[in-house]
Amino acid sequence: MIWHSNLGRQILLSMAAVTMTAFLFIVLGLYVSFGVLLTFFPELVNEDGWWPSNTEFLVLAGLACLALLIAGLASLKLAARLLVPIDSLAESARRIAKGDFAARAVPGDKSLGETAQLVTDFNTMAQRLQDSAEDMAAWNAAIAHELRSPLTILRGTLQGVADGVFVLDEQRLAGLLLQTEGLSRLVDDLRVVTLADSKRLDLHIAPVEVSVEIRRVVDLTGPSLAEAGLTVVPTLVDIVIDADGVRIRQALLALLENARRYAKPGRVEITTLVSEDAVIIRVEDDGPGLPPDFAKRAFEPFTRGDGSRSRRSGGSGLGLSVVRAIAEAHGGSVSYRRASRGGSAFELSLLRRHDERPHRDTNAEPSGK
Repeated sequence: MIWHSNLGRQILLSMAAVTMTAFLFIVLGLYVSFGVLLTFFPELVNEDGWWPSNTEFLVLAGLACLALLIAGLASLKLAARLLVPIDSLAESARRIAKGDFAARAVPGDKSLGETAQLVTDFNTMAQRLQDSAEDMAAWNAAIAHELRSPLTILRGTLQGVADGVFVLDEQRLAGLLLQTEGLSRLVDDLRVVTLADSKRLDLHIAPVEVSVEIRRVVDLTGPSLAEAGLTVVPTLVDIVIDADGVRIRQALLALLENARRYAKPGRVEITTLVSEDAVIIRVEDDGPGLPPDFAKRAFEPFTRGDGSRSRRSGGSGLGLSVVRAIAEAHGGSVSYRRASRGGSAFELSLLRRHDERPHRDTNAEPSGK
């Protein structure tokens, strides 16, 4: 098996060549040494002469054969140790190329440090590739699920109007526009999360007065929050930071929309906290808060804490992931903790100074997720 491998054959031939070269070098070195002694120091040479006898020739030949045998066995063993992980790597790479992302290489002899590390790195890469493929499949299924409902409503209603079953009055037209707006928000949220994951979410960085942006969002969402029985209580500090004002409003809209959908009637406090390096925008409600097991994955896309309740509220499961994407694009972060009043407290942390300003994208409008 090893002889049929190009690498094994090369190792065997190389070891044999090295062994023969060393043997010939020793033999020739002896002849040259005796020649020098015979020429310049004849008194040191035996009277019987310096040329080897037949017996000595046989001994030398036997030693050469023995050296070749030892070198061959050593090379075969070395080749076997090397070929097991390399063949496994090659086979796993071929399987992955054919779509089998579960393929993994076998490290073989772990005493070969570099080879074992190569196999470990390959398996890590294969695992990440498998995770990416599974995440993509889950994303595709989730996107199809989120698009199906509004598209079905739009198609059914329009088909009913075309068939004369429904009358396109003001109320029905408002319902169609609401579904269209929902689709637009979903597409924009998907765009933000996808671009952020690929580190390509562009920002228009400029000096932004945080309290002004927050008041704009409060004025915009005030009526819908009031309908849900929520009263916004802002406690703001006037501070200017380097940020994308449109994206900041989009993130705050998502947090307030999350409170509108899931928080019980009461207060929604919006507070700004200022440190030396960052500004924290805190949105806190009266409850009920997030379940502990859900809180750990609340910022992952298409994640819901209570499926039935989310379906009634109409959420897509993207709102908090949009907040995280915008925060991380600014070099900041977002976190959740249990509020002192028993509700949810989301904290959006933004750096006061942004190091990079060459971003260009200002096309996306804030989304009320």
